[in-house]
Amino acid sequence: MDITIHTTFLPHTDPEASLGFYRDLLGFELVQEVGRGDMRWLTFVSPAQRDVRLVLTPPAADPGVTDDERRTIVELMAKGSYQSIILGTKDLDGAFAKLQAADAEVVSEPTEQPWGVRDCAFRDPAGNMVRIDEVR
Repeated sequence: MDITIHTTFLPHTDPEASLGFYRDLLGFELVQEVGRGDMRWLTFVSPAQRDVRLVLTPPAADPGVTDDERRTIVELMAKGSYQSIILGTKDLDGAFAKLQAADAEVVSEPTEQPWGVRDCAFRDPAGNMVRIDEVR
């Protein structure tokens, strides 16, 4: 069996702030945008990994989600405990410095973790946890 990761999803609450973070700051390329206003789906690829897509979606856009469930999702997002993604870079210190200089919300500075990676963590504009592992 030959299975790969093709697409992953994260919620967003502000398309313009998400563009600023993922495209302008992290360097992802916007390859598709669907919808308008706050109801926009933004599809990104990394120039170094064009076959894997990151799709940012409006939170709880599913019509089957109740208003109470939507509020809960937005609350969890704001706390950074709803969704997360782990990215990788060979230059962790450089990536950290760039994100910190852009006033991204720092969760943890570059640290050797007990599970064998060196990483740092930020929150994206929607509150999602974005961890960045150092690729060795």
